[in-house]
Amino acid sequence: MKSSQPIGIFDSGIGGLTVANAIRQVLPQESLIYFGDTAHMPYGDKSEEAIKYYSLKIGKFLAEQGCKAIVIACNTASSLGYQDLKDFLGKELPILNVIDPVVEFCTHQARYKKIGVIATKATIKSNVYAKKLKEALPNIEVQSLATPLLAPMIEEGFFENNISKTIINSYLSSTKLKKIDALILACTHYPLIKREINDYYNGKVEILNTASIVAEDVKLKLQQLDLLNNATLKPKHQFFVSDKTSAFETSTRLFFGDKISLVQKNIWDK
Repeated sequence: MKSSQPIGIFDSGIGGLTVANAIRQVLPQESLIYFGDTAHMPYGDKSEEAIKYYSLKIGKFLAEQGCKAIVIACNTASSLGYQDLKDFLGKELPILNVIDPVVEFCTHQARYKKIGVIATKATIKSNVYAKKLKEALPNIEVQSLATPLLAPMIEEGFFENNISKTIINSYLSSTKLKKIDALILACTHYPLIKREINDYYNGKVEILNTASIVAEDVKLKLQQLDLLNNATLKPKHQFFVSDKTSAFETSTRLFFGDKISLVQKNIWDK
């Protein structure tokens, strides 16, 4: 494995571009290859078997592109497909997910007594955050809430307005999230509404942006493996999707911060 090889990142759609963007900010010298499985999005309502299959196929594709590490930017795939992908490719290259770094971060915050988690139905149903947090912090209280309307709302551009405020406030007013010290945004879309969530809590609850936590973890892991790219050449980024529409092209700027070119790639017939 060479340090100049790219970092592979995948998600069920384009939401994982928030993670890609965070990694770009923390590691500006690294080249990125992103795969958004837009043909099968959202993963939140897919079966566990389907998510495992998608994760293995995408992981294989990214490995074939010469990636030196793979980051599963999708919370649902991280909870249901991570272990299978690690078993499949883990001996060849590091496989990272978006859940473990957040749990690790929480273990160093002694002030957290009660943590809330908001995510898709599949992530919440897997109970992965609650399980891992309780294993690491036996005395912590974890309250999880499925918020299925948030991701499609964000993809349609409905945030920072009255519609998003109404939906967000409706979810956050749930009794499950009363008196929490921190809230984990356990979906790659949610960093785009962090400000609105923070407004609801008036700054009294710490909002954990998983994208930035994961980016710092990627940097640490590559550093430990001596795989950080120290070359001065300008990085090259590639963005693949399994299905392409004009709406995806438009939305990429919201998630990645820049206009990017999406290349449609069918990996399912191989």
